[in-house]
Amino acid sequence: MFETILTSALHALPVFAAQFAVTLLILVAGVLVYQMLTPHNEAQLIRENNAAAGLAFGAVILSLALPLAMCLARSVSIPDIIVWGVVALVIQLGTFFVARLLFRDLVQRIERGEVASAAALGATHLAVAAINAAAIAG
Repeated sequence: MFETILTSALHALPVFAAQFAVTLLILVAGVLVYQMLTPHNEAQLIRENNAAAGLAFGAVILSLALPLAMCLARSVSIPDIIVWGVVALVIQLGTFFVARLLFRDLVQRIERGEVASAAALGATHLAVAAINAAAIAG
């Protein structure tokens, strides 16, 4: 019995590894695109121990990962992961621009280390990510 399970798992391992790697690459690409699109330098602010930047950026990474995780869970192939992964990232990246319209001086507040603004941005990202993931799940 155990040998059958092990054999099955070993045969599935290449597919698992490929799908996991593709999803992880999409996540990394999404994080890099987010950093390029935002007017502030998250990495620099975090190096300066800006807690607001760390909180907001951490929530962004989670908000990108949640719908991608659902893409991975519901996928039937790597192209399926890529298509829905890109859709998920576009929605999540757009969330930042909508949040900037809703929260006045958001970027400047985070740069000044205002944690309340970072928490509001993070919650907004995570809320949209939860809905995004559910929509992907169907």
